[in-house]
Amino acid sequence: MIHAYIRTSIIIALSLILVAQVLFNPVALSLIFALIILFLFYSLKDESKSLSRVWNFLLTILALSTIYFKYQSFLGIEAGVAILSTFLFAKALETKNKRDVIVLFNFAMFVSASSFLYSQSIWMAMIVLLCLLSCLIGLYRLQTSEFSTDQKQTTALKADAKHVGKFLILALPFFIVLFLFFPRLPPLWHIPIPEQKNATGMSDHMSPGDIAELSQSSTLAFRIIGDMSRLPSRNDLYWRAMVLDHYDGKTWTSSFVNQQAASIYRPIKSKSSFDYQYLSANPDVMWVMGLEQSIPVQAYFQLRQDGSITPMRQIMHNQPITLRWIGDSDLQNSNLSQAAFIQNINIQTPDRVDQKSHRFALEMFEQSNRQPELYIRNILQWYKDHEFTYTLTPGLLGENRVDEFLFQSRRGFCEHYASSFALLMRYVGIPARVVLGYQGGQLAPDRASWEVRQLDAHAWTEVQLNGKWQRIDPTAIIAPQRIDNGMQNYIDSDRSILGSKAQKWKYRQFAITKNMRIWSDYAAYQWQSKVVGYDAEKQQSWLSKLGITSAYASSVMMMLNILLVVIIYLIWIYYRKSQSVSDYERAIQHFSKHLQIDLHKQPAETFYSWMHRLAAWVEMDQQQIFIQTAEYYQQQKFSLVKKNQQIKQFKGMLKTCAYTLKKYKKSLS
Repeated sequence: MIHAYIRTSIIIALSLILVAQVLFNPVALSLIFALIILFLFYSLKDESKSLSRVWNFLLTILALSTIYFKYQSFLGIEAGVAILSTFLFAKALETKNKRDVIVLFNFAMFVSASSFLYSQSIWMAMIVLLCLLSCLIGLYRLQTSEFSTDQKQTTALKADAKHVGKFLILALPFFIVLFLFFPRLPPLWHIPIPEQKNATGMSDHMSPGDIAELSQSSTLAFRIIGDMSRLPSRNDLYWRAMVLDHYDGKTWTSSFVNQQAASIYRPIKSKSSFDYQYLSANPDVMWVMGLEQSIPVQAYFQLRQDGSITPMRQIMHNQPITLRWIGDSDLQNSNLSQAAFIQNINIQTPDRVDQKSHRFALEMFEQSNRQPELYIRNILQWYKDHEFTYTLTPGLLGENRVDEFLFQSRRGFCEHYASSFALLMRYVGIPARVVLGYQGGQLAPDRASWEVRQLDAHAWTEVQLNGKWQRIDPTAIIAPQRIDNGMQNYIDSDRSILGSKAQKWKYRQFAITKNMRIWSDYAAYQWQSKVVGYDAEKQQSWLSKLGITSAYASSVMMMLNILLVVIIYLIWIYYRKSQSVSDYERAIQHFSKHLQIDLHKQPAETFYSWMHRLAAWVEMDQQQIFIQTAEYYQQQKFSLVKKNQQIKQFKGMLKTCAYTLKKYKKSLS
């Protein structure tokens, strides 16, 4: 019969594996695993309530059917890990004896490690480590269950976790040495690691409310790594994703022209340019959010006609992407296509909608003497003079969206202002388009990287003047604090943009979530860059700083460090052992060491019997000192008072015994 403490460790290990995989397994499969855990918990105190083999077989078949229905195969990363988990939970139902438990815990450690194929985040690592600890506690309990006493589950769990944790801490220095110095070889083959598919982020179209919904989320969008002092001022921090140039009256989309690669260029580094790295929080996003006027440095990324940057092949690993900001004018002079049919795309407007806005634009254009620059200034001033409101809850608009926004509600978010402004330009024949991306961001807690979150999502307008596209952001007129201070600080200073109802609750929820995610994302970034991203290149760079330039030298350094750790442990063990020995025991060891071998104190021999054995070696008149020493030790050993005078007297008596033995030996010779 399996002890209840061991069954508790089994339940904890299986629960941790379920937590690690619940976001990746099919929902039905997770429910089956949860049902098995509930049954194991129900039968914790009574093993006779075990599930029959028929039910175990049916649950296994149901789980395998769920896997096949979801993945249409039993092969592959996701299906393979799900099958391993199914067999593990099925094994838990039929575990009856000691051998089964050993197999189960070792299998559980393997399955928990396979969860890294889903994700290599710090949170997954923590769950896998807890599962490893639970399995080791179970194996430890398996060896000590026959000697265990009746204790509370929590008390026993704390005690066992303390013992197992101590062993893991002792092994930790060896893991660190191997991690730092063991030569890292490239993989013999590549296994694509699936990522979480339900992450929110920027899409390839824009409808009213899309960006407003994003801007209520504090989820990390991407991180910028580099020299933070080289970044432009905050009001120029526009992170470009894509251009939307086709509007059907409801939704903005991107035309096929924008997807074409720009002409070949050579990225030249100048004094005004600087390199930085873009690290996406969600590698499934196909756009690289770079500063405007940025170009990719790596060969497998391309610059498109609209200035966006995309990978030329699927990204398997979430690694930093190197970009180069080339200043305000270099990219404008590159040979981006400016064909007439492209300009026609950027002046098209929907038919039979927003007629009032159309007439208004024509009137304002005539009042501006048909001068595009003056017309733009007049439109922006009109926005400013008519009390438009910047809010995340603008309300629903009807079929004539632009008309209702400009002349009725006048409440909107950045997409409302960018969309309406672009149409007002197109109505008078000025090419205009909407750009999606992010604006602003915040320094990371270590002030060594720049964090841009989903709440920094933004839309602005580009207008073609004198043959060049120029950025014009109408949001900067309506809510300049949004651009100058960033969305995070803007929400802190003006909570009304969250909506008129339940502002306090919304802000409190937003503030708590934001602060938690800032530190959570920072910890995940450090884990990703320092641990998961510690590849052969980073290892060689770090070792070169120590003067190690070859794999042989690295191996020698690894062995020396392991030897150093072993020596430190031996010194520590010797010190602990010496501290645990009393002054009396230390004096006895010193006395015994200087005697001939056959007179040494034996391990199982008491001090009293040893002294009598030594007394038998001398004459009758000399035996008294040995008897007195034995009796004195017996008195002092159980005495509560320990004084230096008594210890000194005991050492003196041992010295007399040694002198007596030496004198007797000399007389015999």
